[in-house]
Amino acid sequence: MMMEEPAFITIPYQEFKVIVQEVHSLRDQIAALESHQAADIERLALDMALDRQRITKLEKVEPQPLQRDRGAILRALIAANGGKMLAKDARQKMHLSKELFSMLLASMDKEIETKPLHSDRRNLVLIIK
Repeated sequence: MMMEEPAFITIPYQEFKVIVQEVHSLRDQIAALESHQAADIERLALDMALDRQRITKLEKVEPQPLQRDRGAILRALIAANGGKMLAKDARQKMHLSKELFSMLLASMDKEIETKPLHSDRRNLVLIIK
């Protein structure tokens, strides 16, 4: 059976001082890097928040004049039908494609509510809020 030697290494004091200085220097460099990293993370978080604000502003689409006119027509059409109307019937009476009608409804989400018809969930009912 072989005995292990102690893991102690003796070095001259001058070399020890150099090693200690290098360790302190490395610690200082690590602290500086961590400080820079924290500042970078903070800056990136701020940039992301500003980007989100810009995207939100871009996503808010104001209705165009024609959309406003169509919105008024749709509100009048629903009002003439007692405040409720099937979306399919309203789209057909307005002679709009499904895409245009969908965009119109999306721009009027604060004025007109959509709910599935209770007897046939595939059909939507438009209700004036």
